[in-house]
Amino acid sequence: MINNVISTCAVCGNKLEVTELHCHRCDTRYQGHFHLDKFSYLSPEQKFFIEVFLKCRGNIKEVEKELDISYPTVRSKLDDVISSLGYKVTASEKSETKKKEILDMLSKGEITYDEAIKLLKENSK
Repeated sequence: MINNVISTCAVCGNKLEVTELHCHRCDTRYQGHFHLDKFSYLSPEQKFFIEVFLKCRGNIKEVEKELDISYPTVRSKLDDVISSLGYKVTASEKSETKKKEILDMLSKGEITYDEAIKLLKENSK
């Protein structure tokens, strides 16, 4: 059984590095210090989201349908992946996404008007 590569240490959480590569066909082995790419450090959930996002050609409406989630949730997941890859997501972008998420929860009846007001005020700080 072949396992997926793990990218972080289960003990301390530090990034792992690959020290050996092996060819199953000819039994050649390469030893050294090999770095994993940025995508190797994403969680399985983030990798699945990227796969769906690419399958939908970046069309957020299609991602919403495929995953049965709201626009703000798609944006939030996308921002999370962007951050995990080491890129900056501006505070204003995060704030706008959060506002839309709160309003979406209100429209679905998941939170009350008062809860929405409270969350919007907290988000604007």
